Amino acid sequence: MKKDQNLKKLLFYTISSAIAVVMVMPFIWSLLTSIKPDAEIFKIPLQWLPSTITFDHYIEAFESVPFGRYLFNSFYLAIMGVLFNLLFGSMSGYAFAKLKFKGRNVIFAVLLAAMMIPGVVVMIPQYIVLNNMPLMGGNDILGQGGHGLLNNFWAVILPGAAGSFAVFFMRQFFLTLPDEYMESARIDGCSEFRIYWNLYLPLTKPALATLGIFTFQAGWNSFLWPLIVLNDRSLYTVQIGLQAFTFDKQTAYGPMMAATVVIILPVIAIFMYLQKYFIEGANFSGIKS
Repeated sequence: MKKDQNLKKLLFYTISSAIAVVMVMPFIWSLLTSIKPDAEIFKIPLQWLPSTITFDHYIEAFESVPFGRYLFNSFYLAIMGVLFNLLFGSMSGYAFAKLKFKGRNVIFAVLLAAMMIPGVVVMIPQYIVLNNMPLMGGNDILGQGGHGLLNNFWAVILPGAAGSFAVFFMRQFFLTLPDEYMESARIDGCSEFRIYWNLYLPLTKPALATLGIFTFQAGWNSFLWPLIVLNDRSLYTVQIGLQAFTFDKQTAYGPMMAATVVIILPVIAIFMYLQKYFIEGANFSGIKS
């Protein structure tokens, strides 16, 4: 019996290790390519380890294009997305989990249905709404004559400021917290917002950390929507900025790989820093329905 268990563990870890190697291989190749001399990037046969380590590609990545500006834009948009989703997601999740109001179940069912709609389906309606935003971007009171919120960071931030997933995720976590805290606080005369802000919200740190990681990663990796609504090069994100390394039908693979490594590092760093809360939040969320 013990021998069979050991064989199963060995098989499990062998398969898991093999999958992990396959998954991490592109990142390793990008990292090694970013420190190779140009002559060794496409050398045949393939040379994994560089003969000499060079950081010229990293310098060129920041000097040939305004990559520092793109990094700032991506950080700003990702962090704003995290802040809005944590705030509105937790407030809405608390309301759906702890407050009783007419139509709560119907509204939540509509919210769940919205999660099933592919993002590409709502892109055109979102674009039209942002373009015709009254009194924004030169528009009149009827939303005509200008470009609304297009070519503005708010065109990226607002559509995802209160995502359906954020509301659903936080609701599931709030359901795991006992109602007795809320009832005792109401007896003591606490306002509903104070109960949410001072009593329940501090207990949701694991869920907030988990949601923050998901939201930051989604905002950081977003490409299609920023490409549609941001036309000014000074507003480009890192995902759009990678195309700057391709010109005259040629691609500067060294600087591009260096930029790719720089792009990956913030997500890895945030996950490593918050992984304890991430695992705890993933374990607790969804326990109670």
